Amino acid sequence: MIEVIVGALDTLLFFLRPTVFVFGAVAAVGAAGSWAVRTRRISPFSGAARFIRERVDPWLVAPMERRLLRAGGTPTSAPLWALAVVILGGLLLISTIQFLRNELIMLFMASQSGSSLVAVLIRWTFSILRIALFARVISSWVGGGPYSKWWRWSYQLTEWFLAPLRSVIPTIGMIDISVLVAYFGLGILESLIVNALMR
Repeated sequence: MIEVIVGALDTLLFFLRPTVFVFGAVAAVGAAGSWAVRTRRISPFSGAARFIRERVDPWLVAPMERRLLRAGGTPTSAPLWALAVVILGGLLLISTIQFLRNELIMLFMASQSGSSLVAVLIRWTFSILRIALFARVISSWVGGGPYSKWWRWSYQLTEWFLAPLRSVIPTIGMIDISVLVAYFGLGILESLIVNALMR
């Protein structure tokens, strides 16, 4: 069963990589054109500008522009943000599928012995906690918070061990290094537990 799923994921990755590349290239051309129109490097009254406003902006730039305006950003930066979202989203999708494929292979190999299976489950738990820490950092950059529907999960998964760290570790200026300490601490703790199990 796992071999079939891994084979399907390999096929998906085979088709997904060039598709993401093509979408990224098309988005780059569209974002560059939209940016050029917005900064008047292309005349806003030209046929190219009309084409960009009618065909490119509605699906690529307009959703990001609405979010930027709500956050107090400028409309001229919307094409660049939209391009970044397309590229990062594609890379994240490929990385996630690759991660699932590798974890399924590791799970299949670990299912041969009980202690290895427990070690894999422990690694998954610590990986989820590190992903939650990373998401929490990103949420602080984009204005998310513990009550945001998109970021609440990261706060719920990490606050139980970050709160005690924050009370012990002082901030350096405006920088809270407790997340960094927690990230490396989770790695050390994971290694200790997995090594103890594998003995």
